[in-house]
Amino acid sequence: MRKEELLENLKSVEERIEAACDRAGRNREDVTLIAVSKTMPIEDLQVIYDAGIRQFGENKVQELTGKIETMPSDINWHMIGHLQRNKVKYIAGKVKMIHSVDSYRLAEEINIQAKKKGVIEPVLIEINAADEASKFGVRLDEAKQLCNEVASLDSVKIMGLMTIAPNVVVPEENREIFHKIKCLAVDIEKENIDNVDMSIISMGMTNDFEVAIEEGATHVRVGTAIFGKRNYNI
Repeated sequence: MRKEELLENLKSVEERIEAACDRAGRNREDVTLIAVSKTMPIEDLQVIYDAGIRQFGENKVQELTGKIETMPSDINWHMIGHLQRNKVKYIAGKVKMIHSVDSYRLAEEINIQAKKKGVIEPVLIEINAADEASKFGVRLDEAKQLCNEVASLDSVKIMGLMTIAPNVVVPEENREIFHKIKCLAVDIEKENIDNVDMSIISMGMTNDFEVAIEEGATHVRVGTAIFGKRNYNI
């Protein structure tokens, strides 16, 4: 029963992505779905994997490393949660992308650990677009400076921006936030900063990913709409 539910959920999410792309005049191939699997059991991930999904997102380093060891090796793992500097060494060279770089010191540690592994680590700069006290990320007006600083690190590659929009009841309320992130990416791209690419915009979750796609998201991070509500007590 659980398998059918997951597959139905995934189909629904795919249809919603397709419809949002159509409304925005975008190609479906331009939007990457990241299945956010935090707190979910391996059995559930395997169902989604078997359905063709290869991009998975995790919030916590310990859970991420455990799943990397257990799941098939062709999965692209995304670290989407807040990352502490002392945990970087456990994921350097093991993830497709770190979405949550919010300070030069964190980027510096990623650079050190990436160098040790002989890799260049793709990262996104996390923006706290609504300036919420409860959220991590730099303010919109600090993003360009952080990009300039991080760009000097030779084992880190900035690939774009990420944001976690406010948790709203009406998704439309986040449209302005998503629009600002897209405009910021365009603005930074025009600066032609060495080692800075703005091809990826990671924004939009279960509640608002359609609006995010309409405003230019290239990666959406969807968990609950695929896996159902989480049990945070386990």
